[in-house]
Amino acid sequence: MLKKRTYIWPEKIQLLTKELHNEISLNNYNWHEFRGNKQRRSAELIISAISQLINDGDEAEIEDLLNQAILWIKEEIKDTGCKSH
Repeated sequence: MLKKRTYIWPEKIQLLTKELHNEISLNNYNWHEFRGNKQRRSAELIISAISQLINDGDEAEIEDLLNQAILWIKEEIKDTGCKSH
């Protein structure tokens, strides 16, 4: 018998997190506009970490996402651009 998972987060929180993640994430339409924007890139990583946390994700992956976001905020990493352009 499968063990039923118990979530500490209400379903509404999961849905709101997913909706915010979808709104913040870069996509094919806004990639070139925002790929080098440290606020957008760090926010995308932070909401990904929050989404992982709420959905019982891997703690090491959550930490990696947050560390990557910090590097963007500190401008220690930047988008190098598309090599084909």
